[in-house]
Amino acid sequence: MSIGVDIEDISRFENKSENFYKRIFTQNEIDYCQSFSKPQDHFAARFCAKEAVVKALSALGIKDVNYNQIEVFHNENKCPQIRILKDLKQNISFELSLSHDKTKAIAFVTANYYSWKY
Repeated sequence: MSIGVDIEDISRFENKSENFYKRIFTQNEIDYCQSFSKPQDHFAARFCAKEAVVKALSALGIKDVNYNQIEVFHNENKCPQIRILKDLKQNISFELSLSHDKTKAIAFVTANYYSWKY
């Protein structure tokens, strides 16, 4: 198991161009974030999740995953989840916690590596 955490200023994600968002986020994430009156809160939290995933994967020796290959989505219980959009050749499960307040967003991720596939 490995962990990753990241915290960001929400203001970093205000008034950015569509090209900026497309370099980092998937279209599903962009659509989700832009559905809120303060999309920057949600963009910041998702960026934190991506950075935390990169840190957790790096601890497992996996260093070739880009931000736009990591997708944050919500399961049927509306809990945030991680989906990797490339074949890692390993079976890794993630747990994710997101939070934001008026000025900061944070994410905490655990990555659990299994040497076998289901």
